[in-house]
Amino acid sequence: MQRFAPRMDSTRQIPAVQSVVNDLLAEFHARAGCDKIGLTRESWAAILCEVGAKNVSETSSETEVRTFFLSLRIDELALARACAAGHNSAWEIFLTRYREKLYQSALRIAREDSAARELADTLYADLYGTNTREGQRVSKLASYTGRGSLEGWLRTVLAQEYVNRYRRTKRLVSLDEESEEGIQFRAPDPEPVPPADPRLAQATDEALALLSPEDRMVLSAYYLDGRTLAEIARMLGVHESTISRKLDKLAKALRKQILAGLGRRGMSRRQAEEALEVDVRDLHLDIRRSLAQDSSSPAFPEKGVEARVREGSG
Repeated sequence: MQRFAPRMDSTRQIPAVQSVVNDLLAEFHARAGCDKIGLTRESWAAILCEVGAKNVSETSSETEVRTFFLSLRIDELALARACAAGHNSAWEIFLTRYREKLYQSALRIAREDSAARELADTLYADLYGTNTREGQRVSKLASYTGRGSLEGWLRTVLAQEYVNRYRRTKRLVSLDEESEEGIQFRAPDPEPVPPADPRLAQATDEALALLSPEDRMVLSAYYLDGRTLAEIARMLGVHESTISRKLDKLAKALRKQILAGLGRRGMSRRQAEEALEVDVRDLHLDIRRSLAQDSSSPAFPEKGVEARVREGSG
């Protein structure tokens, strides 16, 4: 059997990953129907190595790496990446499977037919890759890794696009409206608050970086945009109580992760807790940068940041 050790210019090369990919390549290539959607063994091997390099540790054993690969949605990963590569046969399958599901998800989010179709069409453009970078077509589907269902991933991306559109709309405030609200003539901003301990910002960024795309979207929608629990629940097609429980769980987990991160940076438990109590009000800049894809989005409203992090241990 021919074996591939593809060159990965922008990803880590992990021997265990390449070894397992070589062992599973023929099976995965057949199971995913790669021949039907235009993926050669070499291109499929490169995709698997890329996904593995981004999701397993360099110290992982071959058994652990094999377990990881066997947990992936291999057929959906192949379909998504074949679409990202522009193979028409893959797109025909994708549209047959997901066109109606995407529209229904968009309709649940936007609640109006024309707005839903516009939202779905925008996502189709991003998925197909109408934008280019350095002469290459860029498709959002190239970021799907097969770790969850493709349908769930698409639903999350759709909801994030809706949030981004909402932010852009909020910023389109006319000069007259600003004048009426007195924004033009407001008093100068007070002196800036001294920056928080940099270790606190680092630990917070580290904790937020571990979140899944859906958790980022939920936190971003609730804190950055002030969306209600009901609105977020409708966007994701779940019950409002599910979002409430998710936010509480995320707050507790984030607090625990931040405390652990501060401990790794030399703080005692007491110092770490005092840092959260005293400086959490200053974290909005780091949190905004870590959660918001659009850097010009407003900071967290005051209603939740401080209270949720402090109460997370309760």
